[in-house]
Amino acid sequence: MPTLLIFDCDGTLIDSERLYNLAWADVLGRHGLPWTVDECAQRLMGRPLPDCYAIIEAALGRRLPADFQSEVFAASDRWFAREGLQVIDGVQEALARLPQAKCVASSGLYTHVRDNLAQTGLLGYFGAERIFTAAMVARGKPAPDVFLHAARAMGAAPRDCIVIEDSVPGVLGGRAAGMRVLGYGGNQHDPAALRAAGAEVFDNMRALPALIG
Repeated sequence: MPTLLIFDCDGTLIDSERLYNLAWADVLGRHGLPWTVDECAQRLMGRPLPDCYAIIEAALGRRLPADFQSEVFAASDRWFAREGLQVIDGVQEALARLPQAKCVASSGLYTHVRDNLAQTGLLGYFGAERIFTAAMVARGKPAPDVFLHAARAMGAAPRDCIVIEDSVPGVLGGRAAGMRVLGYGGNQHDPAALRAAGAEVFDNMRALPALIG
């Protein structure tokens, strides 16, 4: 029986990745990189911001301006205000039925993750002190660091943890940490890519308690 469940946030708990990718596409187009929303998802989804910036700079062949991060955040805020944040269907029912300790391990900024969980009513299932982000460790996903850090902080051995992820970098990181990984393949994700990365794929959050056992 697992003792700790480690959830990704964007795209796993909250339906925010599409909005982030719309923001990325808007901003990158203005900077001369006409990636589609799908291309942004494929190249940037699940990675910490510094890694995203490095990927973008390599594609552009030049450094990004100093205010680029502020521009990305402003675009994200506009999309969030326009469409609103929604919880992934079935997440609340699943969380309410899972008795194990729970935490969040995200590539996002701590304040964004905390505020988005609070806004969607999910923070109470975790607590602000159970949010772990890439900024707290040396390497972000697909490295295992954030998952191992979360397990240590929560007092759980990796073999007793289950990671719930929706991105290939997250699946790779969870597997590298020696943890079982469940890959959420619903909501326009790529189940085949998650499976190839080593996840046990499912497409309905309401099925999560039965999968965990």
